[in-house]
Amino acid sequence: MSSLTIGLTGGIASGKTHVANLFIKLGVPLLEADEVAREVVAPPSPALAEIATTFGADMLNADGTLNRRALRDVVFADPAALKRLEVITHPAIRARVTAWRAAQTAPYCIYSAAILIEAGMAALVDRVLVVDAPEDVQLRRLTARDGSDEAQARQMIATQASRSLRLGRADDVIDNRDETRSVEAQVARLHRHYTSLDSARRAAP
Repeated sequence: MSSLTIGLTGGIASGKTHVANLFIKLGVPLLEADEVAREVVAPPSPALAEIATTFGADMLNADGTLNRRALRDVVFADPAALKRLEVITHPAIRARVTAWRAAQTAPYCIYSAAILIEAGMAALVDRVLVVDAPEDVQLRRLTARDGSDEAQARQMIATQASRSLRLGRADDVIDNRDETRSVEAQVARLHRHYTSLDSARRAAP
């Protein structure tokens, strides 16, 4: 039986990375979606070759690696291009996550993905954990962290799933609206909960 798998997600500037690091400190195996996305397009992967064929050879750097900036400029400007990219990369990402999950022996593991829901990757996990913060908090953090103006910050937030959609798909929620709130305590509680869920699952006939 594979480990119970938790999908960790949250809007930009919600504090997802902080929460991920807290689980790592507890010894929980965690795989970052960004890491997987880099792996599946590393040369000489089939996905990288297909990207070059589909979008043009200028998507590659001189050393044969992916020109991420060039590709990002193309797909962010064209939703249809983004869909074509997803058709290329998502099967490889799913295969990588599934193999990683099958190899885990801890009571539970975490797949952390900012666009877990938007990308249809929630089907790869057993439970969805959302790190939640209201939009006004996200805006404040983004403008303070990145120096973005409010219009830029709102545009970044708008590219992701809405807060209501994320919460509607959540099995568990960490409230990170107030940085003085004990996120550590919430993580500790969920750690106990997930460990208990795995024990019950393995004991079931």
